[in-house]
Amino acid sequence: MAIYGYCRISRPTQNIERQVRNILKIYPDAIIIKEELDKLLKRVLPGDKIIYDSASRMARNADEGYTEYEALFSKGIVLEFLNEPHINTEVFKQAIQRQIEVNFCTGDEITDKFLNTVISALNDLLLDVARRQIKIAFEQAEKEVTDLRERTRQGILTAKLNGKQIGAVKGKKLVTKKSVSVKKEILKHAKAFGGSLTDAECIKLTGIARNTYYKYKRELLAEPLQSL
Repeated sequence: MAIYGYCRISRPTQNIERQVRNILKIYPDAIIIKEELDKLLKRVLPGDKIIYDSASRMARNADEGYTEYEALFSKGIVLEFLNEPHINTEVFKQAIQRQIEVNFCTGDEITDKFLNTVISALNDLLLDVARRQIKIAFEQAEKEVTDLRERTRQGILTAKLNGKQIGAVKGKKLVTKKSVSVKKEILKHAKAFGGSLTDAECIKLTGIARNTYYKYKRELLAEPLQSL
């Protein structure tokens, strides 16, 4: 049996590593799959287990999550939710196994038919209750995500109304210790500034991405007299 940990974020500002840590804390040998749901679904086999940090990480809305849950359960995939253990597939399976398995045979056809109909209805009710609990969990998870987004939006709006700057100022360069250090190396070694190294050699020397290198170079060329 393989154990997979599936991690997904809703917004770029979220940190997916928190989910990874939570899963590996309980399942240190879990194979972590980030964002690539199709990749996971192609690899997972009946009897394998998929761990989610919460129900909200399984899908982007309640209906999608519930549909995917039932599809995976029907294939024999074990599902575990760290924040909502009451909807783990093992719990759902126990609910199914607890169904009343009784066949009445009193000798009276009408009575037997009535009693067996009642038992069948009770079994259906148990399953419906279990399914409803699963759907409620996904609906609550979706609501929590929606509420968080709204609180974030309101917080940003309030901050703006109070005159606070949210995010980077448009047109303003982001200055970090690393960018200052790298720019010094570029100024010292790049041919464009009197050095002896080509751009490719400077990129290798500084260890930064090609796009970042040329961005820094453009900034230096635009402000040649700026002291670093």
